[in-house]
Amino acid sequence: MKELAKEVRSLINSEVGNTVRTRVQEFTQLHQKGNDFWFSELCFCILTANSSAILGVKIQRQISPDGFKTLSLEQLTNRLVELGHRFPNRRAEFIVNARIVSEIKDIITRFTDTRNARNWLVKNVKGLGLKEASHFLRNVGYFDLAILDRHIQRVMLEYGMVTMLPKNMTKRSYLAMEEKLGTLAEELDLPIGVLDLYLWYMKTGKVLK
Repeated sequence: MKELAKEVRSLINSEVGNTVRTRVQEFTQLHQKGNDFWFSELCFCILTANSSAILGVKIQRQISPDGFKTLSLEQLTNRLVELGHRFPNRRAEFIVNARIVSEIKDIITRFTDTRNARNWLVKNVKGLGLKEASHFLRNVGYFDLAILDRHIQRVMLEYGMVTMLPKNMTKRSYLAMEEKLGTLAEELDLPIGVLDLYLWYMKTGKVLK
């Protein structure tokens, strides 16, 4: 873990650190926006599951917050096909179903514990697991959860933070890995949701959302 901490510190003090700080500011600003923007971010996180953040950003920009709330299931499916999503039917269905929680900011801001908010999302929004729910919460300004996608897991494996990756990520294994990543975040004095951006950069060369 010491070697990984050293790598992250070097990034913090580089141009990458400036990019990360800009991204964090964007998340903080999004926290101040209303339900429509939060719902758009929720749809983005639904779209990234078993896909890519880059494609999710592209689709989010093309469809817009209004489109996520108003397009019919058929229209939304067709747009996802046009924009190249691997699972257009299922993702469109998830987004249309998620409209029952379109006032998502009002719901989430009632929670005083972010983990309880995450559990609520997993239980009530089809298409969200722990990773996607954590991703959503980080992108709307909550930085105390880990987003354990395949890139982050591989960094943890390569630097010996875990000895193997779970074939099926259960809640128990997710929380165990999150706890280990939290130890690194504490050593670096970084919120775990910000640490994620640096680890993701190490595998992809990008700082996205």
